[in-house]
Amino acid sequence: MTRVRRGYIARRRRTKIRLFASTFIGAHSRLTRTTIQQKMRALVSSHRDRGRQKRDFRRLWITRINAVTRENKVFHSYSGFMHNLYKKQLILNRKILAQIAISNKNCLYMISNNIIK
Repeated sequence: MTRVRRGYIARRRRTKIRLFASTFIGAHSRLTRTTIQQKMRALVSSHRDRGRQKRDFRRLWITRINAVTRENKVFHSYSGFMHNLYKKQLILNRKILAQIAISNKNCLYMISNNIIK
């Protein structure tokens, strides 16, 4: 029986995995089985952390807005500030409000004065 030459499909799959794991350290970038495991682990972590990143940034923005509102005696709390914003239909998202709070506190103070009136 003649020898059958294997195709390139398995090699192509392994090289694709190797390219993904090329920046990993040690056996995680060299051995096929461990590269596959590390690739799965990396993809799971990235998928999980995309949601976590959104949560973390939202918490950061809320903390920044709350700190500035309490510091300038604009409102007693963040929740009161946001409630009055929505009541007056001044819908600004938390990211923009946090940027305003850090870069230009007077602007945030003017916004809060418009809410109170």
